[in-house]
Amino acid sequence: MKTYAFIDASNLFYGGEKSLGFKIDYRKLKQYLKKKYQVKRFLYFGGVEIYNFDYDCLKYESVPTEKLYNYFQKILKSKAKHIKKAESLQVNGQLQRVKFYRKLDQFGYELHLKPVKLYFSENGSAKKKANCDVDMTFWMMKEKDKFNRAVVLSGDGDFLPVLKYLKKSGKEVFILARGPRTAREIRQFAGGNFRDFVRLKKEIEFMPKNK
Repeated sequence: MKTYAFIDASNLFYGGEKSLGFKIDYRKLKQYLKKKYQVKRFLYFGGVEIYNFDYDCLKYESVPTEKLYNYFQKILKSKAKHIKKAESLQVNGQLQRVKFYRKLDQFGYELHLKPVKLYFSENGSAKKKANCDVDMTFWMMKEKDKFNRAVVLSGDGDFLPVLKYLKKSGKEVFILARGPRTAREIRQFAGGNFRDFVRLKKEIEFMPKNK
């Protein structure tokens, strides 16, 4: 049985490690999914802040991490003496995120990254979003004839129509998500195929090496 994992980073991880209660070791996560479900492909959907990087969405299917990494490094080197502290911290933070994605790539995750955009509400407050739901749904449908089983790491109720379609098409579907943040309809859909992400702590928690 060929199994693919679809990982909705924004639903599970962004700002979520605090509520999750532990830091995730993504090498361990991959090993767990491979051992438990025999996952062959690990499709990771997330957002990345690109600052003023010239990203051509028609040319690339995903933000090119190596190009973005080099871009941030060039900014920090070229503006070392003139860049403001706040801007330097911002670029450094984005650089660290890109380093994280480079690690995921090395671990064997297939990255599908979109630029994070800034949205303003009517009251003037700003919110950053990447909106990867459509991308992940697209890839579930695009690859549906290549897998028999899908392990979906998301509790987002917006995925219910595509999950129902996959199940109706004869695919076995497992849901791994955080219980309190999982939509009720997703829990109902998954039934016994639901796994609470918090209970995976022993399997996937990041344990820093002693210095």
